[in-house]
Amino acid sequence: MRGKLYGIGVGPGDPELLTLKAKRILDGAEVIAVPVKAAGEASTALEIIRPVVNVENKRCMEVVFQMHPREVERQRCRREACERLVQELSQGKSIAMITLGDVSVYSTYMYVNQYVAQAGYETEIIPGIPSFCSGAAAAQLSLMEGNESLAIVPSARDTQNLAIALDHFENLVVMKAGNSMEKLIGMLLERKISLDSATVISCVGMPGEYIGPLDTRREYSYFTTVIIKKYGEKPFSN
Repeated sequence: MRGKLYGIGVGPGDPELLTLKAKRILDGAEVIAVPVKAAGEASTALEIIRPVVNVENKRCMEVVFQMHPREVERQRCRREACERLVQELSQGKSIAMITLGDVSVYSTYMYVNQYVAQAGYETEIIPGIPSFCSGAAAAQLSLMEGNESLAIVPSARDTQNLAIALDHFENLVVMKAGNSMEKLIGMLLERKISLDSATVISCVGMPGEYIGPLDTRREYSYFTTVIIKKYGEKPFSN
């Protein structure tokens, strides 16, 4: 009997936002695969599910995906991780691999899903709530209305794509923006886009949550997203 791999989005941080289907599969899985950047590293995704899933009675298997600057090393690391998972699946074990937010949004899991499926094993993806959707709800903002468009940019460090999005889209989501606030503010001011158009969503559902205007005096975590609405709602304007 061959095992099955599940890719599970655990949502943005609040354990209550874990879907019923995700909980059911996690409860039934023999192995929970926990992606980390280095062996022994704490996992935010694992901490999210702890209050609602009894992980003490399960085998939690670290799967290392190094953020190496060289693509060839990242590929090697992904391949080794996938081979470990296939070895477990070959023994008939069901594996639930958890990932923050939604599996289809900038998730390493999609590399794994392709590899495992090509190796002949059954896979299933369980969606989760993306951080920017949770953040928009927490800030009581719409992401887009009517015929408006929405651009999602992975980081403010990619100034070329960010510039294109700022010039051509009404609404933007800038992810992983915590260490790029000054750069983002500069690009907004260059285009005479009001800073009141931007809402910072940081650590939603986690300790240190912040929902508010752009503020370069604050220190932001890795889990920081900025929602920019060039027209319409400006919740922090005077």
